[in-house]
Amino acid sequence: MPRTAERLDEKIRARNIRIILDVATEVFSRKGFDGTRIAEIAELSKLPKANIYYYFSSKQEIYSTIIAHLIAGWDDALSKLRADRDPADALRDYVRAKLEYTRGNPRESRLFASEIIQGARFLSESDRAHMRAATDKYVAVLDQWMQEGRMVTINARHFFIMLWGATQFYSDFEPLACDALHRKTISAEDYHVAAETIVNSIVGGVIPSCSTDKLL
Repeated sequence: MPRTAERLDEKIRARNIRIILDVATEVFSRKGFDGTRIAEIAELSKLPKANIYYYFSSKQEIYSTIIAHLIAGWDDALSKLRADRDPADALRDYVRAKLEYTRGNPRESRLFASEIIQGARFLSESDRAHMRAATDKYVAVLDQWMQEGRMVTINARHFFIMLWGATQFYSDFEPLACDALHRKTISAEDYHVAAETIVNSIVGGVIPSCSTDKLL
């Protein structure tokens, strides 16, 4: 096949996969795994059902691909936490990155929340092992900061759970957040204020002698 045709084929493939995943994320986030049908994904993607199976072997593979993308986004946010960084700077950047990813990918976040609420039936053991390992890795970073006296001694695992809850609530429970904020939708400014509030209260409470200016 000529090189130009190969590039065109790759471009079409990438476009179709992007469309399928975008549509599937929307449907899965509303209906869950069991309530979603390949036929509906095909119809909304405006692609033949056979095309869906050309790119993905099953509904579960589509679902797993979406979850893998979400986990990668969370990994990127966690990468802000390095032992050689200043804890206040690192935790501030982590909170902001986590909220920014949540704001940009609310359907993925709700899909994952729904999966967990339903017992994590389709979350692969490899994904769970990866998340456990990532948690262990960054708990070790926080523990090192504590040992060095750069962070108040707390339970790092519970601290992470608290940060995850705070940063995920805005997408996973958006109607409740909107009611609390007297909004119809949550704006980018709301996410900015959320980041400031989380950093100043939760993060500020674990950094010794940390000023508000340092965190912001």
